[in-house]
Amino acid sequence: MASIYHLAILPLLLFCSVSPTLSALVQEQPLVLKYHNGLLLKGNVSVNLIWYGKFTPIQRSIIVDFIHSLNSNRAPQPSTSSWWKTTEKYKGGSSNLVVQHQILHEDYSLGKYLKNYHLMALAKKVRNTVTSSINVVLTSEDVVVDGFCMRCGSHGTVKETGRGSAHGTYVWVGNSETQCPGQCAWPFHQPIYGPQTPPLVAPNGDVGVDGMIINLATLLAGTVTNPFNNGYFQGPASAPLEAVSACTGKFGAGSYPGYPGRVLMDKVTGASYNAHGVNGRKYLLPAMWDPQTSACKTIV
Repeated sequence: MASIYHLAILPLLLFCSVSPTLSALVQEQPLVLKYHNGLLLKGNVSVNLIWYGKFTPIQRSIIVDFIHSLNSNRAPQPSTSSWWKTTEKYKGGSSNLVVQHQILHEDYSLGKYLKNYHLMALAKKVRNTVTSSINVVLTSEDVVVDGFCMRCGSHGTVKETGRGSAHGTYVWVGNSETQCPGQCAWPFHQPIYGPQTPPLVAPNGDVGVDGMIINLATLLAGTVTNPFNNGYFQGPASAPLEAVSACTGKFGAGSYPGYPGRVLMDKVTGASYNAHGVNGRKYLLPAMWDPQTSACKTIV
């Protein structure tokens, strides 16, 4: 059996407007993600990448470098690893993500329109031998996934055949450059709804892949802190707010609906970012809920 849950919350959900007068009368409730006493992914966590469709070597390197950056101390501050360290504050210690296997499916063996069971089949391409592992399915911009545009990605569990009750975790993220980039690649693309502020310049020069980084970051954090639907989350288990999805649309100080906040800008390219990674990479990463302060924490 397999389950799908935990959608990456779309940025457009933050584009509703509230009267300043009315909002001043309503005291904002504290954001609390309750711990439901379940297992978290801690220690060394194997990450297996399943590339479905055509990705260029540069696109693949942007994503691989991002995962390597999560646990590297080689990048200047503010760094991708300092962003990831917030997950250490969730019960149980730190998660060290390590890329283990990569599988290329450039021949579209399951077609260019995928349903959820196709994602499950791809996620099972790498057999997990330990609980602490994540199979990440990445679909290219010309692959349509059932429900895409209503979700930018998802994570869940897959029960592995022949292993009793054993089950592994998986993540799916799609490239949205030609499919609803105003939802899944914001703030690097003009939003479909809400304030039409100018889009930011993508730090790696690829709107689709830089958008994938935001959603991948969201889902990896959700996976390690709520891998089996009984970790940290707020709301119903069928549609939970998790470590990063609870902070959707916040990238820097002073953010508000439709405005990502004050972030850093590359003086040469004009690209916006808030975190340094390995190999000179720069990324724009969303805020993460901090269990110590019960607030969404940005790194700039």
